[in-house]
Amino acid sequence: MSLKADTPGRLLREARIRHGVSQKRLAIRAGTTQSAISRIEKDRVSPTVQTLGGLLHLLGEDLALAAEKRDTGIDLSLNRRNLELSPEQRVHRGLEFADFARRNRGGETTEQEP
Repeated sequence: MSLKADTPGRLLREARIRHGVSQKRLAIRAGTTQSAISRIEKDRVSPTVQTLGGLLHLLGEDLALAAEKRDTGIDLSLNRRNLELSPEQRVHRGLEFADFARRNRGGETTEQEP
């Protein structure tokens, strides 16, 4: 099951409630104060990954961090093909595309049309 919390504080609070543990009990387990746990849960402070992982571990959970490739909307294969062209060919292709874009939005072209 994958849960997504908006903030580290919300993640901790949801895990703590899921396990039926009070802030005070978690604080005792962690060797800190209830107010410190409260500040984290209210996002008044941002715990380090190590601290958040340790608190979750005390609740019987593991913190799982992941990085995912983001879709930037850039076609890298198109970029690679364009880089195979000479600088002059790239400029010509760019001007042709600019003319195409202007024609299709109602603007003027850089060259006279017949």
